[in-house]
Amino acid sequence: MKILVAYFSASGVTKGVAEKMAEKIGADTYEIKPVKPYTDADLNWMDKNSRSTLEMKDKSSRPEIITGDIDVSKYDRILLGYPVWWYTAPTIVNTFLETYDFSGKEIIIWATSGGSGLGRAKDDLAKSTTATIKNGRLLNTPAQLEQFVEEIIR
Repeated sequence: MKILVAYFSASGVTKGVAEKMAEKIGADTYEIKPVKPYTDADLNWMDKNSRSTLEMKDKSSRPEIITGDIDVSKYDRILLGYPVWWYTAPTIVNTFLETYDFSGKEIIIWATSGGSGLGRAKDDLAKSTTATIKNGRLLNTPAQLEQFVEEIIR
């Protein structure tokens, strides 16, 4: 089974987890990159007018991503990671799911978070793809990552 660890990382935390995960399971990695990178001001969730706040308020928001640099057809399973924003996945993850054809693929979501769980992300992301989406887990500690990797390679 060919596995891809795809992820969006705004501050580098999720990227670090994704790289460790891919190394442990021998998977390829793919970073979901916005055309317009996020600044610290964009990520200020306490500012009601920050870019991230406005995107998350508008469920139809689809931040533009850099495309054409991945062939998802060669993967059977995608481990899709992101930081939790407003109790779900950032809308840029929906952009990724709507940009590529994931028909017949299994997507297992995982996330990093300062305090909340996966929330409603599975249902929110399912609206953007025909792939089968399964809940994974929150991966904030090395032990959580180890347990997730064990479940994946079984």
